[in-house]
Amino acid sequence: MSPDKLSLNGIEAVIFDLDGSLADSMWIWSAIDVEYLGRFGIKPPPDLQSQIGGRSFSETAVFFKEKFSIPDELEQIKADWNRMAWDKYSYEVKLKEGAHAFIKLCVEKKIKLGIATSNSRELVENFVSVHSLEPHFDCIMTGCDVAKGKPAPDIYLAVADKLGVSSENCLVFEDIIPGIMAGKSAGMRVCAVYDEASIAQDDEKKVAADYYIHDFRELI
Repeated sequence: MSPDKLSLNGIEAVIFDLDGSLADSMWIWSAIDVEYLGRFGIKPPPDLQSQIGGRSFSETAVFFKEKFSIPDELEQIKADWNRMAWDKYSYEVKLKEGAHAFIKLCVEKKIKLGIATSNSRELVENFVSVHSLEPHFDCIMTGCDVAKGKPAPDIYLAVADKLGVSSENCLVFEDIIPGIMAGKSAGMRVCAVYDEASIAQDDEKKVAADYYIHDFRELI
């Protein structure tokens, strides 16, 4: 099924995934995985990103500890990742093309805005602050705030509840299949977003989602 042309009619809330959807940031994580695992003399398997896609920050730490027998405690693993990513999110990671203008359009239409991310709260709040987006977002939630990460619908249902909007009136932006599944399972409309890191999933994304965009400039 080809995705429909996106319409904001009937949309009361827009919920963004962060990495690969709102932020052009997926490129940093494969580099961090190589550097981090290299400390333990481990070479990341080629399918690592697909294995961890959608998992919360905490779930990913558990996965790394168990799969690669990392000796550090979970909190140490997450703290190391935060330190490694902090400068990149502060100075290198950009908003996706057209995202800022689209956010402004939503604000003008009085559409509530939320973020539902698998990343850590420290990094998402840093990114939002760097790009001066705090006034626009009514809710920021991470996968660590709910029982199950994507593809479970928990995080999207929790953000919708916090925003006070019914699922059928929410529009989700996602870049990977587990995220698209999470939004659809929550009963929301989902727009797939092109991202170079998930280009191999593009055909599958177009089938799974209601809409597909290359970037947000298409919506302005």
